[in-house]
Amino acid sequence: MTERRRCWWAGEPGAGDELMATYHDDEWGLPVTDDAELFERLSLEAFQAGLSWSTILRKRDGFRRAFAGFDPAAVARFDDADRARLLADAGIVRNRAKVDATIGNAAAFLAVIDEHGSFAAYLDRVLGREAGAPPRVLPPDAVFSDLAPTTPASDALSNDLKLRGFRFVGSTIVYAFMESVGLVDDHLPGCWRYRG
Repeated sequence: MTERRRCWWAGEPGAGDELMATYHDDEWGLPVTDDAELFERLSLEAFQAGLSWSTILRKRDGFRRAFAGFDPAAVARFDDADRARLLADAGIVRNRAKVDATIGNAAAFLAVIDEHGSFAAYLDRVLGREAGAPPRVLPPDAVFSDLAPTTPASDALSNDLKLRGFRFVGSTIVYAFMESVGLVDDHLPGCWRYRG
């Protein structure tokens, strides 16, 4: 059986972090429209700030347990006792600012859903996309150095989220979220997931 070639960050085939390889193969860059999954990905990208993505993936099950499966309605109801529980939970990243932001972001996320019908519809509107439009794909001669940590689209989305009360949504975090949920497809040429 031929080993799959992956993007550089997912490691060489068969020699690396299997969580990273599985995430790369089964999730990263694939379109997401489910509100709870979008809230999870946005929250995890915020928790990742300053840490490695592999750290977040190793704690992902803990995050899901701690944050009620990333149900934004449940998280928006979290109170001081929940905050204390989260800050004592070694199964997640115990950062007070990120915990507080996730709880506050849940309420802002619900307000977006109330206004736009779904978070996916909001993303399409803010990014000027038609619903279900395919993401931008890198050209066949693209290399890692062609990837930027932000784009004008991530700047615009970041700014709009901040105006709506979201926290930990700087342009770099937002661009990583956009990559994660398939709003852009940054699989590099040579990767088995590349669709150029």
